[in-house]
Amino acid sequence: MAKSKVLVVGGTGYIGRRIVKASLDQGHTTYVLQRSEIGLDIEKLHLLLSFKKQGAHLVQGSFSDQQSLVEAVKKVDVVICTMSGVHFKSHNILMQLKLVDAIKEAGNVKRFLPSEFGMDPATMEHALAPGRETFDQKMIVRKAIEDAKIPFTYVSANCFAGYFVGSLCQLETLTPPKDKVRLYGDGNVKVVFMDEDDVATYAIKAIDDPRTLNKTLYLRPPENILTQRQLVEIWEKLCGKKLEKISIPGEDFLASMKGMDYVAQAGMGHFYHIFYEGCLTNFEIGEEASDLYPEVKYTRMDEYLKIFL
Repeated sequence: MAKSKVLVVGGTGYIGRRIVKASLDQGHTTYVLQRSEIGLDIEKLHLLLSFKKQGAHLVQGSFSDQQSLVEAVKKVDVVICTMSGVHFKSHNILMQLKLVDAIKEAGNVKRFLPSEFGMDPATMEHALAPGRETFDQKMIVRKAIEDAKIPFTYVSANCFAGYFVGSLCQLETLTPPKDKVRLYGDGNVKVVFMDEDDVATYAIKAIDDPRTLNKTLYLRPPENILTQRQLVEIWEKLCGKKLEKISIPGEDFLASMKGMDYVAQAGMGHFYHIFYEGCLTNFEIGEEASDLYPEVKYTRMDEYLKIFL
């Protein structure tokens, strides 16, 4: 079977650039939307040109020009959107509704992967404000996709290693603490950590797979289901040093959110659901990526942490 042609929207972003690489690596004809809105952002332009050197096709389009989106979509079989959905960057989830309209009008798309790649929003109806905005908006996009009868795959990738693993899940840093580590509660809640390159690899594997059609693909490989305490212990073993552990009770964590700005409260709310409630692992799942694609040698977190030594 011929490999699907892929359009990546948001290809210069944190996950988007990895999706582009994975698509090319797996032999797909790959298009990347070049939005006129980049203006004088030279770094984005250079990244787009680097994709072109690797064999990707750049296609002009703008969210302020609906017909340009339709024409871009008509070139491909699969559309993958990776526009930012985190408050400390840009929060553009609902812009995807224009893309949904374009896909509906074009009428040729065999699979759409919207910008998800985190927690499963269908399980987060109880989420704390203001962070729940992310999940509510993702569900609005899902409803639009399903109402338009667009074939889809939702990818639930849990915690990106770049943001969670290097810091041992500490807030406001991306590298391991030197002496002390804060544990959320007793640090024994199960969490799922994913190398971002693996997220992209699994996502591209799914686009031509009938087993993932109109389903959520969960990235929950068994060796990457770890507690925060286990992650700290892995780091201690690697660096040969014990860290002082400070436990933060859930009520103290929630109380510390008061008075913080909107962005900080949103992020901390997500941390609370992950590390106190166990929202990534407290429900049964359907399709799991490492079972569907055992040929992918996913990165374990001891291997990931070695770069910080």
